[in-house]
Order: sequence, then structure tokens, then C-alpha cells
Amino acid sequence: MIVTIAKVTDPDWFLEIFRTVGADKRREHGCRSARVYFDPDDAHRVWSVFDWDAEDYAGFLADPEVPAIARQLGIREPPVHAVAAAELDA
Repeated sequence: MIVTIAKVTDPDWFLEIFRTVGADKRREHGCRSARVYFDPDDAHRVWSVFDWDAEDYAGFLADPEVPAIARQLGIREPPVHAVAAAELDA
């Protein structure tokens, strides 16, 4: 699982591009699913949770088309990767 946190200019526009152009590119790089959460205290802060192997995600990040998609998404600055503090069975 990959979790990223980003600030976006327009949450509705972000979702539109994330669902279309972004989804196509993620699928191309082996992403199995994605969920988006808007921070309840800041609608411009987006948490994205991906079912994605680290190796495939690295290939996605290396794809030369990804920076242009990030600009389309309206991401204000590079996303931050959240690292799990613990992994539990339940």
C-alpha cells in the first residue's frame, strides 16, 4: 500500500483528472486500486491510498509523463509519502 498527502488547488478538478487521466496512467503501471480522502480540516489537502507494489510505483514515478499529469491535477507541491507507524492484524 502506498499513501500520499498533497495540497491541491481545486479539489473537484483534482478528482476529475485523478479519475480519468491519472487512473489510466496508474493502471499502466500496475496500480490495482486507489482511494481519495479530503482532510476534514482542509479540503485542499488530499490523502490518496493506493493498492500498489513499491516496484510498480517506482516505475510510475520514473515515467516522464507523470509530471505533466501532476500539473493537470493542480498539485501545489510534491506529495509527501506517509509511512505506516505500525502494521497490525486487526
